[in-house]
Amino acid sequence: MEDDHDENNNMMMNMNLPPGFQFCPTDEELVLHFLYREALLLPSHPVIPHLNLRLLDPWQFYGRALSCGNVHYLFSKVTKNKTTENGYWKELDIDHQHHQHDIHTSPGNCRVGVKKYYVFCVGVHPTGTQTRWAMEEYRICKSVFTTSTSTLPNYKTRGKHKLNYNKLVLCRVHERKSSTDSSYHDHEQTFCYGDDDDNGTELSCLDEMFLSLDDDLEEISMQIN
Repeated sequence: MEDDHDENNNMMMNMNLPPGFQFCPTDEELVLHFLYREALLLPSHPVIPHLNLRLLDPWQFYGRALSCGNVHYLFSKVTKNKTTENGYWKELDIDHQHHQHDIHTSPGNCRVGVKKYYVFCVGVHPTGTQTRWAMEEYRICKSVFTTSTSTLPNYKTRGKHKLNYNKLVLCRVHERKSSTDSSYHDHEQTFCYGDDDDNGTELSCLDEMFLSLDDDLEEISMQIN
């Protein structure tokens, strides 16, 4: 398995895309086109590597994760302990009532995944100092395999590998513009992918996710080729 991950990392690093091409998938695409296929061992584009969140601090993802600007994508095993060498990932209470955001498809409004939000703190839990690093953790809903199997690819296990939809997550990590917002009210300013760069590419705020989650869902077809 480790050799497969190394091969995926090499393929990711050797990609030679023309100017203007970026990896900017929607939440639905991340869940259905990448996490779903990876968890079910289906044929997929091996561009997102497997990394251990506990072995790396977020600033060490450069050169290891699949990166688009200052946004990094990686697969990781599910773990409650998100402590690293220099800090820990703190889960955020988005609206002070719910700790996760459901991901739905446009056809049929089918619930296919959930997304949790984290911020990286330097120091010892729970008294660490909040940094500009933020993370969205994507998980597959079990209902995908019971209510949507007619529209999603059939899954087959390989050898002795077991279905691990509840053991694998996809993480999107990025730097915010500011780490001073302790109340999380002004999320348009604090939870953004990044600033405008010199090549004219503007990385937009993360769906304005902490202000109006229902209005920011991208409507993308559920079909997977």
